Amino acid sequence: MRISIIIPTYNEAENIAFLVAYLKSAAGGELAEIIVADGGSADSTVIKAVKAGAKAIVSPVKGRAGQMNCGAKNATGDVLYFVHADTRPPLSFYRDISEAVNNGCNCGSYRFKFDSNKFLLKINSFFTRFNFLFFRGGDQSIFVTNELFNKIGGFNDQMMIMEDYDFLEKIWTQGKFKLIPKATQVSARKYDTNSWLRVQLANLKIVKMFRKGASQQELVSTYRRMLNYRKNAF
Repeated sequence: MRISIIIPTYNEAENIAFLVAYLKSAAGGELAEIIVADGGSADSTVIKAVKAGAKAIVSPVKGRAGQMNCGAKNATGDVLYFVHADTRPPLSFYRDISEAVNNGCNCGSYRFKFDSNKFLLKINSFFTRFNFLFFRGGDQSIFVTNELFNKIGGFNDQMMIMEDYDFLEKIWTQGKFKLIPKATQVSARKYDTNSWLRVQLANLKIVKMFRKGASQQELVSTYRRMLNYRKNAF
């Protein structure tokens, strides 16, 4: 089985080299490729990604959805594995995904845990063990067969926010989803910059607005207003 890892990036020079090296070492040479789909970073993200052994491309569409679609178009693997630049999948990810697909599951993800020992973040992590769509997210890393990805039309590259949830909802209903009972390590930087309560309230607000059909501009504006988020993250 050939797995292509796709990492959407924007100004992730601090994280990308370590992540690429980590993924290559964990997979032991079994990967089809690691593709860094960049959104036009102003730092050395692309240079560091290439030096670490990834294939780097600059997406014509900025935003995680467009960048992940761009990465998928350039992928040669049978399975696409979408990983955020500030996450660390389990060392066993290649074996886990291969076993899931060989057992008939054409999509899935992990639980998550934060790179922090704060009690409230442990509560967040605890609920990701339950296999409900509400508890899923892109930070948990998502795998999908190329066949299913093409069937659902990939990510909606018109979306700047909630693109992972939209994508998960599609593969959840049209594929056979596997929640792997291990955890991806997720950066707590958003919670470190803001309070736990602020992030929770912002997330709940955005999900509610999304379900009511709010525009992407309304969602992005609301998120920026409620949280101190990374500059140019959207």
